[in-house]
Amino acid sequence: MSFLGGITVVVDDYDAAISYFTNSLGFDLIEDTDMGNGKRWVVIAPDRERGAHILLAHAVNGDQEASIGNQTGGRVSFFLYTDDFDRDYSRMLSAEVNFIEFPRDEEYGKVIVFKDLYGNKWDFIERKVK
Repeated sequence: MSFLGGITVVVDDYDAAISYFTNSLGFDLIEDTDMGNGKRWVVIAPDRERGAHILLAHAVNGDQEASIGNQTGGRVSFFLYTDDFDRDYSRMLSAEVNFIEFPRDEEYGKVIVFKDLYGNKWDFIERKVK
């Protein structure tokens, strides 16, 4: 059986990214290993046991730096699910997460879009129970 184990988010600073994802979004820091020459293997996740993990990859050249915050050409890049929208939305508001719209109800559930520290767009969703 196959599954998606991880994705990469290109960042300009490891420590700022770790701080944002752990403090503002409540993610867990899974691993932070020094690889030498300024490179680190930094893995975060909203849940250590379920779903894909995120590798925070430090940009090392101009092309990578240009992609920071725009890895999908301005479209929503990531989908973060919750089992309690109101609880987590309130926590994220108090952590000053950059929501770019108001919560809305869709056929699939309650959703709102936010931008992360780098400008990547995320859908924050509580799926309707069927």
